[in-house]
Amino acid sequence: MSSQMAERPAALRALRFTLHILRTWPVVPLSILAVLVFAALFAGSISPHSPLKTSLRERNMPPAWLEGGSTNHLLGTDHVGRDVFSRIVFGARISLTVMGIAVATGLVAGVALGLVSGYFGGWTDEIIQRIVDIWNALPFLLVALVVVIVSHKRELDVSQTTLIMGLLALLSWSNFVKNIRAEALTLREADYVMAARIAGASNLRIIVRHLMPGVINTSIVIATLSTGGLMLAEASLSFLGAGIPPPTPAWGLMVAEGREYVATAWWLVVIPGMAIFLVVMSLNFTGDWLRDRLDPKLRQLA
Repeated sequence: MSSQMAERPAALRALRFTLHILRTWPVVPLSILAVLVFAALFAGSISPHSPLKTSLRERNMPPAWLEGGSTNHLLGTDHVGRDVFSRIVFGARISLTVMGIAVATGLVAGVALGLVSGYFGGWTDEIIQRIVDIWNALPFLLVALVVVIVSHKRELDVSQTTLIMGLLALLSWSNFVKNIRAEALTLREADYVMAARIAGASNLRIIVRHLMPGVINTSIVIATLSTGGLMLAEASLSFLGAGIPPPTPAWGLMVAEGREYVATAWWLVVIPGMAIFLVVMSLNFTGDWLRDRLDPKLRQLA
């Protein structure tokens, strides 16, 4: 009896510790993102088949747990017999590469313009903000479709994957400008910035050495929250046929290719769709957690 009573407090402590960890850290979202990074880095070792190898004999084979499925293809095969699991794994690499380059490019451009706009103010601020307003008013999907179609007709010497990275970078930069500008407007009136001006520091030195460190936290949060939206935008472009070109294993393209077989092979749409949903959800939750952690005002309310 005494041993059972001693075990209960230990079990309660373990439960409380687990709940504390789950409340303090976004364990599930970070685990999903860790799986994404792991799959992207080691796709060649994880995938049991080539993502491009076709086999018409095995076309539309269901996942292993359904009748007619095979353990040789855990998540089934698509309409031309390609292994869905292998394409999901290699699709993680494509998504991570495209999103990483697009977000990094948008972050550098957006933070630079936001700092310049907030620090100098006046006509410089007015011009940059009006450009941002005009860009945000444009329908991105329509612009992207036009750019892709024109590039195909003109036969420009640019790969479609590179073109999509550039379009997504153009989509992401405006998210940074207004938020970083707001931070810069506050920081430029700080005492240490005023002291740097009096000491004769150049505008470039003040922006790089004194303003930029103050907006790093905000930039990280915006980048994290923007990545989910960019992934959805890339999936939408691929679904419309203007994204990553086939037969590259991109998740949005997999959904587009499987939409004609929803009634007979639902896994062709559901599995890549779930991958997109889980990663975007994890990025949004992680971004919210970072915002709560990095914003001093929100930390005081916690």
